[in-house]
Amino acid sequence: MNQQNTGTLPDKSSSTIAFIGGGNMATSLIGGLVADGYRPAHILVSDPDSEKLASLAARFGVRAADDNVKAVEKAEVVVLAVKPQIMQQIAESLAAAVQQWRPLVISIAAGVREAHLQRWLGGNVALIRSMPNTPAMLQAGATVLHAGKGVSAEQKNLAETVLRAVGLTCWVKDEALMDPVTALSGSGPAYLFLVMEAMEQAGIEMGLPADTSRLLTLQTALGAARMAMESSEGPATLRRRVTSPGGTTERALQTLEQGGLKTLFAKALGDAKRRSEELSEILGKE
Repeated sequence: MNQQNTGTLPDKSSSTIAFIGGGNMATSLIGGLVADGYRPAHILVSDPDSEKLASLAARFGVRAADDNVKAVEKAEVVVLAVKPQIMQQIAESLAAAVQQWRPLVISIAAGVREAHLQRWLGGNVALIRSMPNTPAMLQAGATVLHAGKGVSAEQKNLAETVLRAVGLTCWVKDEALMDPVTALSGSGPAYLFLVMEAMEQAGIEMGLPADTSRLLTLQTALGAARMAMESSEGPATLRRRVTSPGGTTERALQTLEQGGLKTLFAKALGDAKRRSEELSEILGKE
């Protein structure tokens, strides 16, 4: 996996980006692009919900497209931001326009493989598959991308322009790694929410007021994440540094280790990866 630093790339605002779908993730990407200086006039959005389109146009100054095909005809980059369950229908309806205008196509749909997208779009498409996670809604996401055959360096830069607007981006060379990515970062926020939920509940059971227990849990999670992000050391080293021999932290960690925490996480992520593979097969069936 090749990690890329966050930060603004050279200005690509002359390229028109069309979003097919105006849901939460598309809204986050549009908001991040505009905040990062991308020209709203060069962003098109198509969605069957006219109220949603009007809201996006009023909020960000972007342009609303009459339909998906018209959006594709005017774009150098097309972001497929629809639910995986309707991706085949949408892609097939766009195939003729994509074949004629040859835009870069970026999919942010979980579990939809490039081979299936290529088939639905007519083949030989410059295609990038991406997997953002939900913190992208706060411009704090982690997005992994895979470039299909025929994607140029310039097109990869354009894809990063879009996805870096909502956080960190990484590239993988093997598309098969998108399944473990889905298990780790795609589903990962939910695992951490569960840990925070457990810590908050334990605090309440020990007598802390509910609001105090929640605030301490959230700030502790935020602080720990910042320490890990800003340190050159790995989590294991950071853990050892805050664990005094014979102290309270050591006692708690011993209990977690004895309960098989690491083994349980490995099994959970393995199960998530297998489910991602299963869903990809289901979504790609004719």
